Amino acid sequence: MKLITKDGIGIISGSLCLIHCVATPFVFIAKACSVSCCSDAPLWWQSIDYLFLIISFIAIYFVSKNSTNHLLKVAFWLSWAVLLVVILNQSFELFYLPKNLIYVSSFLIITLHLYNLKYNSCEKDCK
Repeated sequence: MKLITKDGIGIISGSLCLIHCVATPFVFIAKACSVSCCSDAPLWWQSIDYLFLIISFIAIYFVSKNSTNHLLKVAFWLSWAVLLVVILNQSFELFYLPKNLIYVSSFLIITLHLYNLKYNSCEKDCK
């Protein structure tokens, strides 16, 4: 299966995002420091969230541009919107949201890319 496609980039980006989200608590538990110095994640670690958000936006944009399945397009954009809201909410603490939503939306984006790669890939040259 050819993985260097728009879906492949989305799958890789989503998987790395999911690993990043899962690893965050363990990184801060493993780092033995005082409460005063490490109450929040460092800025460079939080910026990785936005990097994955941008990469997933680009992958979803190009996949939805070439997809003929309207329901799939909506599912991609809804899952990305949930990911965006959760990440922004984690940064700015606007309201209470369960942090598990980030795992659900990341996993859904990966699953949608896998589905699109298998069942909705273009037969002709995609533009």
